[in-house]
Amino acid sequence: MTRTPLRWEVKLGIFLILASITVYTIKLAVMDDLEGTVNYIFNSLGFLPVNVLLVTIVLNSLLSVRARREKLEKLSVVIGTFFSEVGTMLLTRFSDNDPGIDAIKGDLVVTNDWDAAEFARVDAKLRTYHYTVEIHAIDLEKLRDFLKKKRDFLLRMLENPVMLEHEAFTEVLRATFHLAEELDRRTDLTQLPASDLDHLAGDINRVYGLLVHQWLEYMAYMKRNYPYLFSLAMRTNPFDETATPVVQQS
Repeated sequence: MTRTPLRWEVKLGIFLILASITVYTIKLAVMDDLEGTVNYIFNSLGFLPVNVLLVTIVLNSLLSVRARREKLEKLSVVIGTFFSEVGTMLLTRFSDNDPGIDAIKGDLVVTNDWDAAEFARVDAKLRTYHYTVEIHAIDLEKLRDFLKKKRDFLLRMLENPVMLEHEAFTEVLRATFHLAEELDRRTDLTQLPASDLDHLAGDINRVYGLLVHQWLEYMAYMKRNYPYLFSLAMRTNPFDETATPVVQQS
Protein backbone atom coordinates (compact mmCIF):
# COMPACT_ATOMS: atom_id res chain seq x y z
CA MET A 1 0.00 0.00 0.00
CA THR A 2 1.41 3.39 -1.03
CA ARG A 3 1.77 5.87 1.81
CA THR A 4 0.67 9.45 1.17
CA PRO A 5 3.58 11.83 1.79
CA LEU A 6 3.07 14.47 4.45
CA ARG A 7 2.22 17.94 3.22
CA TRP A 8 4.74 20.69 3.89
CA GLU A 9 2.31 22.39 6.29
CA VAL A 10 2.18 19.24 8.46
CA LYS A 11 5.94 18.90 8.40
CA LEU A 12 6.35 22.54 9.38
CA GLY A 13 3.84 22.14 12.23
CA ILE A 14 5.65 19.10 13.60
CA PHE A 15 8.99 20.89 13.38
CA LEU A 16 7.70 23.97 15.22
CA ILE A 17 6.10 21.89 17.99
CA LEU A 18 9.31 19.90 18.46
CA ALA A 19 11.30 23.13 18.51
CA SER A 20 9.06 24.51 21.29
CA ILE A 21 9.39 21.30 23.32
CA THR A 22 13.17 21.42 22.91
CA VAL A 23 13.38 25.05 24.07
CA TYR A 24 11.25 24.41 27.17
CA THR A 25 13.21 21.22 27.98
CA ILE A 26 16.49 23.13 27.83
CA LYS A 27 14.98 25.89 29.99
CA LEU A 28 13.96 23.33 32.63
CA ALA A 29 17.34 21.66 32.52
CA VAL A 30 19.29 24.91 32.80
CA MET A 31 17.09 26.98 35.12
CA ASP A 32 15.36 24.14 37.03
CA ASP A 33 12.19 26.25 37.37
CA LEU A 34 9.23 23.96 36.65
CA GLU A 35 6.59 26.26 38.16
CA GLY A 36 7.84 29.36 36.27
CA THR A 37 8.07 27.42 33.02
CA VAL A 38 4.53 26.06 33.38
CA ASN A 39 3.19 29.54 34.16
CA TYR A 40 4.98 30.94 31.11
CA ILE A 41 3.56 28.19 28.89
CA PHE A 42 -0.01 28.87 30.04
CA ASN A 43 0.45 32.63 29.67
CA SER A 44 1.69 32.13 26.13
CA LEU A 45 -1.17 29.78 25.29
CA GLY A 46 -3.66 32.28 26.69
CA PHE A 47 -2.41 35.00 24.35
CA LEU A 48 -2.00 32.64 21.38
CA PRO A 49 -5.57 33.13 19.99
CA VAL A 50 -5.05 36.90 20.00
CA ASN A 51 -1.74 36.47 18.16
CA VAL A 52 -3.38 34.23 15.59
CA LEU A 53 -6.23 36.71 15.13
CA LEU A 54 -3.90 39.68 14.62
CA VAL A 55 -1.56 37.84 12.29
CA THR A 56 -4.47 36.45 10.27
CA ILE A 57 -6.08 39.87 9.82
CA VAL A 58 -2.82 41.58 8.88
CA LEU A 59 -1.65 38.84 6.53
CA ASN A 60 -5.07 38.52 4.94
CA SER A 61 -5.20 42.28 4.31
CA LEU A 62 -1.72 42.33 2.80
CA LEU A 63 -2.42 39.30 0.62
CA SER A 64 -5.75 40.77 -0.51
CA VAL A 65 -4.08 44.03 -1.52
CA ARG A 66 -1.37 42.17 -3.38
CA ALA A 67 -3.87 39.87 -5.12
CA ARG A 68 -6.02 42.83 -6.16
CA ARG A 69 -2.97 44.66 -7.53
CA GLU A 70 -1.97 41.60 -9.55
CA LYS A 71 -5.50 41.23 -10.93
CA LEU A 72 -5.57 44.88 -11.94
CA GLU A 73 -2.25 44.44 -13.70
CA LYS A 74 -3.60 41.48 -15.68
CA LEU A 75 -6.84 43.31 -16.41
CA SER A 76 -5.02 46.37 -17.72
CA VAL A 77 -3.11 44.18 -20.17
CA VAL A 78 -6.31 42.46 -21.34
CA ILE A 79 -8.27 45.70 -21.70
CA GLY A 80 -5.40 47.36 -23.52
CA THR A 81 -5.23 44.44 -25.95
CA PHE A 82 -8.97 44.67 -26.55
CA PHE A 83 -8.81 48.35 -27.48
CA SER A 84 -5.78 47.76 -29.72
CA GLU A 85 -7.49 44.92 -31.58
CA VAL A 86 -11.16 45.92 -31.57
CA GLY A 87 -12.26 48.78 -29.32
CA THR A 88 -10.45 51.74 -30.84
CA MET A 89 -11.55 50.81 -34.36
CA LEU A 90 -15.19 50.48 -33.28
CA LEU A 91 -15.08 53.78 -31.41
CA THR A 92 -13.69 55.50 -34.50
CA ARG A 93 -16.37 54.07 -36.81
CA PHE A 94 -19.25 54.73 -34.44
CA SER A 95 -18.22 58.23 -33.36
CA ASP A 96 -17.62 59.25 -37.00
CA ASN A 97 -21.26 58.39 -37.69
CA ASP A 98 -22.75 59.89 -34.54
CA PRO A 99 -24.56 63.09 -35.59
CA GLY A 100 -24.42 64.48 -32.05
CA ILE A 101 -20.77 63.74 -31.35
CA ASP A 102 -19.80 67.42 -31.27
CA ALA A 103 -21.60 67.71 -27.93
CA ILE A 104 -19.00 65.47 -26.25
CA LYS A 105 -16.03 65.28 -28.64
CA GLY A 106 -14.21 68.17 -26.97
CA ASP A 107 -14.60 66.53 -23.58
CA LEU A 108 -13.02 63.32 -24.85
CA VAL A 109 -9.76 64.85 -26.04
CA VAL A 110 -7.80 63.65 -23.01
CA THR A 111 -4.56 65.47 -22.23
CA ASN A 112 -1.69 64.94 -19.85
CA ASP A 113 -3.05 67.74 -17.63
CA TRP A 114 -6.18 65.82 -16.67
CA ASP A 115 -6.57 64.90 -13.00
CA ALA A 116 -9.05 62.67 -11.19
CA ALA A 117 -11.56 65.51 -10.90
CA GLU A 118 -11.52 66.12 -14.66
CA PHE A 119 -12.06 62.44 -15.43
CA ALA A 120 -14.96 62.40 -12.95
CA ARG A 121 -16.51 65.51 -14.55
CA VAL A 122 -16.36 64.04 -18.04
CA ASP A 123 -17.68 60.68 -16.83
CA ALA A 124 -20.70 62.41 -15.26
CA LYS A 125 -21.39 64.31 -18.49
CA LEU A 126 -21.13 61.16 -20.61
CA ARG A 127 -23.79 59.45 -18.49
CA THR A 128 -26.34 61.99 -19.68
CA TYR A 129 -25.41 61.69 -23.37
CA HIS A 130 -27.66 59.77 -25.76
CA TYR A 131 -25.41 57.57 -27.91
CA THR A 132 -26.88 57.38 -31.42
CA VAL A 133 -25.12 56.03 -34.49
CA GLU A 134 -26.67 56.77 -37.89
CA ILE A 135 -27.25 53.19 -39.02
CA HIS A 136 -27.59 54.13 -42.73
CA ALA A 137 -24.11 55.65 -42.66
CA ILE A 138 -22.51 52.46 -41.36
CA ASP A 139 -21.17 49.95 -43.85
CA LEU A 140 -22.67 46.91 -42.16
CA GLU A 141 -20.86 44.44 -44.39
CA LYS A 142 -17.46 45.88 -43.51
CA LEU A 143 -18.43 45.96 -39.85
CA ARG A 144 -19.53 42.31 -40.04
CA ASP A 145 -16.31 41.26 -41.77
CA PHE A 146 -14.20 43.13 -39.22
CA LEU A 147 -15.96 41.55 -36.23
CA LYS A 148 -15.93 38.13 -37.89
CA LYS A 149 -12.15 38.27 -38.11
CA LYS A 150 -12.05 39.11 -34.40
CA ARG A 151 -14.50 36.38 -33.34
CA ASP A 152 -11.86 33.99 -31.95
CA PHE A 153 -10.16 36.89 -30.18
CA LEU A 154 -13.42 37.94 -28.52
CA LEU A 155 -14.17 34.33 -27.50
CA ARG A 156 -10.76 33.95 -25.88
CA MET A 157 -11.30 37.16 -23.95
CA LEU A 158 -14.72 36.03 -22.73
CA GLU A 159 -13.20 32.73 -21.57
CA ASN A 160 -10.41 34.49 -19.69
CA PRO A 161 -11.04 33.97 -15.92
CA VAL A 162 -9.56 37.41 -15.22
CA MET A 163 -12.71 38.91 -16.79
CA LEU A 164 -14.77 37.71 -13.83
CA GLU A 165 -13.14 40.48 -11.80
CA HIS A 166 -14.42 43.26 -14.07
CA GLU A 167 -18.17 43.12 -14.69
CA ALA A 168 -18.33 46.37 -16.67
CA PHE A 169 -15.70 45.27 -19.16
CA THR A 170 -17.25 41.80 -19.41
CA GLU A 171 -20.49 43.53 -20.42
CA VAL A 172 -18.59 45.35 -23.18
CA LEU A 173 -17.31 42.01 -24.48
CA ARG A 174 -20.76 40.41 -24.35
CA ALA A 175 -22.37 43.32 -26.20
CA THR A 176 -19.63 43.33 -28.86
CA PHE A 177 -19.83 39.57 -29.36
CA HIS A 178 -23.63 39.78 -29.59
CA LEU A 179 -23.38 42.46 -32.28
CA ALA A 180 -20.93 40.26 -34.21
CA GLU A 181 -23.37 37.34 -34.05
CA GLU A 182 -26.34 39.47 -35.11
CA LEU A 183 -24.50 40.69 -38.20
CA ASP A 184 -23.10 37.27 -39.06
CA ARG A 185 -26.54 35.62 -38.99
CA ARG A 186 -27.88 37.85 -41.78
CA THR A 187 -27.24 36.71 -45.33
CA ASP A 188 -27.77 40.07 -47.05
CA LEU A 189 -27.12 43.21 -45.01
CA THR A 190 -27.99 45.52 -47.90
CA GLN A 191 -31.68 44.57 -48.11
CA LEU A 192 -32.84 44.76 -44.51
CA PRO A 193 -36.25 46.18 -43.55
CA ALA A 194 -36.45 49.32 -41.42
CA SER A 195 -37.53 47.30 -38.38
CA ASP A 196 -34.41 45.14 -38.55
CA LEU A 197 -32.16 48.15 -39.09
CA ASP A 198 -33.65 49.68 -35.94
CA HIS A 199 -32.81 46.48 -34.08
CA LEU A 200 -29.21 46.51 -35.29
CA ALA A 201 -28.96 50.21 -34.47
CA GLY A 202 -29.91 49.37 -30.89
CA ASP A 203 -27.16 46.73 -30.72
CA ILE A 204 -24.61 49.16 -32.16
CA ASN A 205 -25.60 51.97 -29.82
CA ARG A 206 -25.33 49.62 -26.84
CA VAL A 207 -21.76 48.70 -27.79
CA TYR A 208 -20.95 52.33 -28.53
CA GLY A 209 -22.10 53.65 -25.13
CA LEU A 210 -20.41 50.87 -23.17
CA LEU A 211 -17.19 51.34 -25.12
CA VAL A 212 -17.00 55.06 -24.47
CA HIS A 213 -17.37 54.65 -20.70
CA GLN A 214 -14.88 51.79 -20.57
CA TRP A 215 -12.41 53.70 -22.73
CA LEU A 216 -12.54 56.72 -20.39
CA GLU A 217 -12.06 54.49 -17.34
CA TYR A 218 -9.11 52.79 -19.00
CA MET A 219 -7.55 56.16 -19.88
CA ALA A 220 -7.84 57.27 -16.24
CA TYR A 221 -6.21 54.02 -15.07
CA MET A 222 -3.30 54.40 -17.48
CA LYS A 223 -2.86 58.05 -16.53
CA ARG A 224 -2.38 56.98 -12.89
CA ASN A 225 -0.24 53.91 -13.44
CA TYR A 226 1.33 53.73 -16.90
CA PRO A 227 2.39 57.10 -18.36
CA TYR A 228 4.01 55.53 -21.43
CA LEU A 229 0.83 53.60 -22.34
CA PHE A 230 -1.22 56.71 -21.65
CA SER A 231 0.99 58.67 -24.03
CA LEU A 232 0.28 56.28 -26.91
CA ALA A 233 -3.44 56.21 -26.08
CA MET A 234 -3.57 60.01 -26.27
CA ARG A 235 -1.79 59.95 -29.63
CA THR A 236 -4.31 57.42 -31.01
CA ASN A 237 -7.42 58.94 -29.42
CA PRO A 238 -10.40 57.91 -31.62
CA PHE A 239 -12.23 61.15 -30.73
CA ASP A 240 -9.35 63.45 -31.68
CA GLU A 241 -9.20 64.12 -35.41
CA THR A 242 -5.70 65.60 -35.07
CA ALA A 243 -4.33 62.59 -33.17
CA THR A 244 -1.30 60.84 -34.65
CA PRO A 245 0.94 58.11 -33.22
CA VAL A 246 3.94 60.07 -34.48
CA VAL A 247 5.54 62.06 -31.64
CA GLN A 248 5.69 65.69 -32.64
CA GLN A 249 8.19 68.21 -31.29
CA SER A 250 6.49 70.52 -28.79
